[in-house]
Amino acid sequence: MRDSPSLTVGLLTHFTFSLFPFTLQFMPRVAVIRNPNASVEIRDVPEPQLEPDSALLEVELSEVCGTDVYLQQGRLQGVPYPLVPGHVSVGRLSKIRGNIFDVEGQAFREGDRVTFLDVHRTCNACWYCLVAKATTRCPQRKVYGITYGFDDGLCGGWAEQVYLKPGTRCIRLVGDAETFMAGGCALPTALHAVERGDIAIGDTVLVLGSGPVGLNAIILSLMRGALKVLCIGAPDHRLEAASEVGASDVLNFENREVAERLEWVLERTDGRGADVTIEATGTPDAAVQAMRFVRDAGRVVIVGQYTDHGETSFNPHLDLNKKHLDVRGCWGSDFSHFYRGVQIVSDPNRSKPWTKLKEKLSSYRLDQANEALNDVKEERVLKALIELSEKG
Repeated sequence: MRDSPSLTVGLLTHFTFSLFPFTLQFMPRVAVIRNPNASVEIRDVPEPQLEPDSALLEVELSEVCGTDVYLQQGRLQGVPYPLVPGHVSVGRLSKIRGNIFDVEGQAFREGDRVTFLDVHRTCNACWYCLVAKATTRCPQRKVYGITYGFDDGLCGGWAEQVYLKPGTRCIRLVGDAETFMAGGCALPTALHAVERGDIAIGDTVLVLGSGPVGLNAIILSLMRGALKVLCIGAPDHRLEAASEVGASDVLNFENREVAERLEWVLERTDGRGADVTIEATGTPDAAVQAMRFVRDAGRVVIVGQYTDHGETSFNPHLDLNKKHLDVRGCWGSDFSHFYRGVQIVSDPNRSKPWTKLKEKLSSYRLDQANEALNDVKEERVLKALIELSEKG
């Protein structure tokens, strides 16, 4: 029996309207690392449903840093593959469900340009948070783009949207996005390292490493009161950037023996060595060199060993005890470092060193993520960014 016209229209109307929400649903594109050593894949995923007091961020820029290279290489522990990388990003709040407040208690509105603390779920209740005052060691700590996986939702910045879970700490960005991203994740990390180094007015600081963390450490050491900052690193284009942001002298360590590097430091520190040395290289031997290049009773900060690059050896008597050194590790950063970093790069005068670095940023489309990773790995660029939308 043939269907009646009214039944046919009714079925067609019901079928059309049942599909209508799906045909209009926005499917954000994301970049995914499926497993260690796999190439980045581009996927379309459903837009997430918002929980109370959560938000969607329309991403403008997201950073590609050395940590992302390590993620692709499978060199970090506790990574829930597959995942969407990108732990420091800038964008605009496109949807808010409920209320989200800044640290001053002011409510965010849809359309606000923000960045957000990539560290999430710090409990503020455990022994490390409350007794040791070391929130970076909180066992509940999760990190967007690193320890949140694909199954946790849109929790990485290499995507058209990021799902900001309840409790995510957002910060308004009043300066331009590129200037902030010229600092990126290296800015709060270096701020923490400089703080750990307890740099005093008039100190001579030696920074080992001329990558993003090293460059930010140079800028912030000078802000902290260092009289001069020396830098040993490579390649030359990074050392040029180090000079531009304030390093008084630089040395390319390539084809230079450790003894030559030590002599170079001693010549510039009245034969004593630096007052403070900050290791920001990721090379295990650099931790030993940091102890040898610093003066007796000096301070050493190890911030570059974010992943396990292997072991090294030193002489506990000659390199540490006899020199009466204070050696401090520095792991990540907390909200205070992130917040202060944003305030500094938003200030017209204080932000000048980062405006110089902004001119050296390299931008890539989302579908060029593999190229960006490779350029960062080979140190062909100073800093790489995934660009996803206009930054008006």
